[in-house]
Amino acid sequence: MYNYTYDDTTGGVLLNTTPMQFSKEPRPVYFKELDLLGFDKYWQYEKQEDLPYMWAEANKYYYFGRLVAQTKGGNLYTAPEIEIKEELHEPLRAVNIEGMLNKNAEYLHALEQETVKKIYDVWKRYKGKLDVFHVAFSGGKDSIVLLDLVKKALPKDEFVVVFGDTQMEFPDTYDIIDKTEEQCKNEGIRFYRAKSHLNARESWHVLGPPSRILRWCCYVHKSVPQALALRSSYRNIKSGLAFVGVREYESFQRSEYDYESYGRKVQGQHSHNSILEWSSAEVWLYMYRFGLLINNAYKMGNQRVGCILCPMSAKTDYIKKLSYNREITEYVDIVLNTYNKEDIISGYWRARSSGIPLKGNEDRYLERYTSNAFEIEIKNPTSSWNEWKKTLEEIPFEYSVENTDFGFKMQIDKTYVKTYPDLINNIKKLMRKTAFCIGCKTCEINCVNNCISFSSGLSINGCLHCMQCYQIDGGCICYSSLKTQQKVEGCKMKRSIDVLGSHAPKTDWLDGFFTRKKGFLLENGLGPEQRIRFKRFLNAAGLTNKDDVTDLALKLSTIGWDSLSSLGVLLANLSYNPQFEWYIKNLDVGSSYTRTFLMDTLKLENSEVTSRFVLNAYKRIVQTPFGITLNFGFVDSEDNYTRNKCCIGSPLVILYSLYKFAEACDDYYEFTVNRLFNFHIDSTGISPAQIFGIEEEELKIMLRGLSATQSDFISVRFTHDLDTISLNRNKTAGDVIALL
Repeated sequence: MYNYTYDDTTGGVLLNTTPMQFSKEPRPVYFKELDLLGFDKYWQYEKQEDLPYMWAEANKYYYFGRLVAQTKGGNLYTAPEIEIKEELHEPLRAVNIEGMLNKNAEYLHALEQETVKKIYDVWKRYKGKLDVFHVAFSGGKDSIVLLDLVKKALPKDEFVVVFGDTQMEFPDTYDIIDKTEEQCKNEGIRFYRAKSHLNARESWHVLGPPSRILRWCCYVHKSVPQALALRSSYRNIKSGLAFVGVREYESFQRSEYDYESYGRKVQGQHSHNSILEWSSAEVWLYMYRFGLLINNAYKMGNQRVGCILCPMSAKTDYIKKLSYNREITEYVDIVLNTYNKEDIISGYWRARSSGIPLKGNEDRYLERYTSNAFEIEIKNPTSSWNEWKKTLEEIPFEYSVENTDFGFKMQIDKTYVKTYPDLINNIKKLMRKTAFCIGCKTCEINCVNNCISFSSGLSINGCLHCMQCYQIDGGCICYSSLKTQQKVEGCKMKRSIDVLGSHAPKTDWLDGFFTRKKGFLLENGLGPEQRIRFKRFLNAAGLTNKDDVTDLALKLSTIGWDSLSSLGVLLANLSYNPQFEWYIKNLDVGSSYTRTFLMDTLKLENSEVTSRFVLNAYKRIVQTPFGITLNFGFVDSEDNYTRNKCCIGSPLVILYSLYKFAEACDDYYEFTVNRLFNFHIDSTGISPAQIFGIEEEELKIMLRGLSATQSDFISVRFTHDLDTISLNRNKTAGDVIALL
């Protein structure tokens, strides 16, 4: 909520009310971290555990307000290099905690009161409407602070605490759990430990190591056990609210969270991110202010204390290996079953997006098209097709299921694939469940009506066809992690439309680029994946060529990148990017589409993750000047997607897009107006009429005007039923830019 600076008198942090764009997540640095990294070779300090000596932001170390050191590189096997920025000849002084707290007292009090009120208000609003309130407790600093705030806000018998034991926790985390459980017991607060019936190390063998994309571990070993623990304690529970210690400054993805959400992790569960806007500076100040427990893993230099080997965090792997060698080696050895040491050092193992790299993984689910049928073949299924079939209502068309030597095959007439896209997608998911289900129980907790049980193998009774068990990526957690088929057999491979991933551009990124240009490309504060995706966007827009800024970027910066003319030119370029091309060709101007319909359409040829990313990116794009100024489109409060007729700042934008169209169509410089409105022709060129949603008469008016004012570029003839548009073959789209 508050910004912060470093205090040169107490050695601590000082909160203030100046606007903060983002937090660099400062954390206190104790002697153990300094020792493990090798700072004892440069500095003198007492080996005491009670007080920190300085603060760190990622790899930068600040001592009494001054940057004194920085680390570089490092991996699981190699220590990061130390770069001393300032020599410190005197023994280090510890941070004056009391002085720091006194200076921040007013801000901390306001922060505490405001957050306590938020927690109380949401409890009061849902009291009597939900079955249970619980604090999702992890043993990390955020959940420790959250629990303390909930204790202050609510009566002790109005909530419970649930620790989701992933079985992959830091050893020091279990010490925090023991102490917190004892505290809760003494205060009359119910405390539950929840653990999956699946062994963690065994699940890594079965499902493959988790990755940044395939985070099956969060469901299998955290969300599912927590939900099941509550169900076993509260009979017939259908809905509840979890207080969660998520903060927006922790990651880019979390920066888009809301205070409240429903069904984000578990169907039927509300979540309240009570400390969403807190920075780590505020979290640490609060912990010191009230003397809360501090997980010893932080004192060793771990920025986060989730799982011991997490694909989302690599910065402290070296420290983990020194401090918890036995625990982390157990999981590293599993990774080495598939990858080599270099893959671990580079982080390549964290990028797995399918089951293809996994040794011994077999093709168990195959899709193919024949001349007249769509087929799904299952090999060595792990569960019953007939049991899972109970989750679907009656299928309104004929199909066949026949046994094969290793499983069975389903055939559906090809005409039904496009007639029933949502049902076909659900049939795919059903078959994936059949092929891969290992009883992780994600489907069981998604079923708010308690119709699915795995207590004695898969059993489905009284299914109400709510379809919540289908709200899982790919239909099955195990399938998503082990899938091997990259393209549907018999189906022409298309370009991937997932170009921007989960990192569509933001207005401030574009502002930063056009303000600083090459400097922004070199240093921009974006994360590694954000940087990659934004570069793809800039390249597609014609603003960069590899790492060089183009003449177009320089030109548009002089006339204002967010002017109508500039935005029109950029959209004309972007329309040849597969993701923007999909928006333009699949969202008819003026029509409104539900997210469900678009997801079903996308999933006919793309994965669920890709489909979700493409739609989320559209939401982000229309929040930039492309949507606000150019009027490209919008998404309403009910998640309906609309593409609009664009505002045309200058007819030169149309001329530019006509030349782009001609160049893409193998130098097709003469065509009719009718051709520009025939959107069903399979063409590499995209008509400006389709890009901008222009009507025929309006386009003709602009073309006549261009013919009169830019006769060196274009001439048109509209006589009776015959019309011809002719472009000068000696000119290019780039030449049009010079006219702007």
